[in-house]
Amino acid sequence: MPDGTSRITILGAGFAALRAARELRRRAPKAFISLIAPQAEFVYLPSLIWIPTGLRRGKDLVLPLQAFLKKYRINHCPCTVTGLKDGGRTVITDQGGVHNDALIIATGGRFLKGMPGIEHALTLCEGISAAEKIGERLHAMSGGHLAFGFGGNPKEPSAMRGGPMFELLFGIDTWLRQQGRRDAFELSFFNAAAEPGKRLGEKAVQALLGEMQKRGIKTQLGEKILGFSATHVQTETTQLPADLILFMPGLTGPQWAGNSGLELSPGGFFPADEFCSVKGCARVWVAGDAGSYPGPDWLPKQAHMAELQATAAAENLLLSLAGAAPRARPRPELICIVDSLNSGTLIYRDPKRSWMLPPSSLLHWAKRYFEGHYLRQLR
Repeated sequence: MPDGTSRITILGAGFAALRAARELRRRAPKAFISLIAPQAEFVYLPSLIWIPTGLRRGKDLVLPLQAFLKKYRINHCPCTVTGLKDGGRTVITDQGGVHNDALIIATGGRFLKGMPGIEHALTLCEGISAAEKIGERLHAMSGGHLAFGFGGNPKEPSAMRGGPMFELLFGIDTWLRQQGRRDAFELSFFNAAAEPGKRLGEKAVQALLGEMQKRGIKTQLGEKILGFSATHVQTETTQLPADLILFMPGLTGPQWAGNSGLELSPGGFFPADEFCSVKGCARVWVAGDAGSYPGPDWLPKQAHMAELQATAAAENLLLSLAGAAPRARPRPELICIVDSLNSGTLIYRDPKRSWMLPPSSLLHWAKRYFEGHYLRQLR
């Protein structure tokens, strides 16, 4: 294990970064660990789905990390990453260079914004301000057309995040029904794939599409999305009316990846091997949405998978500093509760199994319980 002179740097302050920090401190009590992030705060992104309908406020989901950093003796560098040099041994920031003996990249990715008219769409997972803006728009509407959809990265098809859009769709539908206003709105769901969300499993896709039909949500599937305007979504053959467009674009790597000096994947991510080591680099690991990983085509970009990758990366990093070969591999696993504001559907998938539990109010409360449990741990 490394001694007190080993300098380990973590980039980011999300799920992967905090899991890596905890694992590193548990396994290497004397190591000098630094976390680089603009602010010492964590945002619980899975609950953004509840902000537009008022179940959560933005401030409910932001947790200051001072207590966490003190508990685990993590040094915080309040700066923004702008690149790497020396094969990852130096992190370039807006405050100067930060040197390290080993590095974990956990800054997350970013959304592709090249689609024509993308400025007319709101993207939930861009953060609290985006979720609050959706809520403001919804509360100001007395009726109209709401269009929901998500896209992918054409150079890396797995780089998408569709789950939150299903949740936002069903949650807003439930909220409108609770208010007695559903008849004043037309909800539609659009996607370039004929079976959106297929990575969740065949049964899950059919269940989600069946739920849309049951709720009277129109679908426009299997046609390429050409762009957006203030009044519609344009597909190859159809103009879908839209007074409010809620769209999750495909993902790519962080903005600064192009200034890393490292070879990136076709989709713009840091390419990882089975041990989460960045290919072609010594003592550089990646966890979470910043990376492109080997595995099944359904490998999710979600918090749970990011934490599994971070755990493996932390163990392998310390093995490397000790002169040993890596051995930890994150197991491919998808687990999520697709929430609809008053119920939830549990979906699970691994290389051998794929199953789901039908909608239940207990699963909605389980999702809320896990949120509270997770945030209490950080406090």
